[in-house]
Amino acid sequence: MKYWLLKTEPETFSIDDLARAKQQTTFWDGVRNYQARNFLRDQLKRGDLCFIYHSNDEPPGIVGLAEVVREGYPDPTAFDPRSPYYDEHSKPGNPRWYVVDIKLKRKFPAKITLDELRETKGLQGMELLRKGSRLSVQPVTNRQFAIIMAMVKD
Repeated sequence: MKYWLLKTEPETFSIDDLARAKQQTTFWDGVRNYQARNFLRDQLKRGDLCFIYHSNDEPPGIVGLAEVVREGYPDPTAFDPRSPYYDEHSKPGNPRWYVVDIKLKRKFPAKITLDELRETKGLQGMELLRKGSRLSVQPVTNRQFAIIMAMVKD
């Protein structure tokens, strides 16, 4: 099992939207960065756990946990001209973009803020905390996952 962090802007899709989704499951779409796409296509596997991170929020932070329930497959929004994620160069026979399906595991009772993460010993090497990092799909080490889970207030 691997661990990941998935960034989302809560006004676009929040953890509450995931909680309201049918069977609390959705596909994670709209990723338009090749490195993040490669993670979705090649590395996120069924059973992997993902922190849900609200970016562009006040304050930004980790708000919950989801599980990958379907491995990477072509992003259907890339083929839909009505979608904001449409890509005329992505074709069903030669897709550019990929998604995974995730299912809500739990919404945390309190957000773990970016400032709290920055101040926590053992998280200094985390991709999220690297200066200039904007990657929307990020790997999280086993140690980082354990540290963050210990921060969850029950």
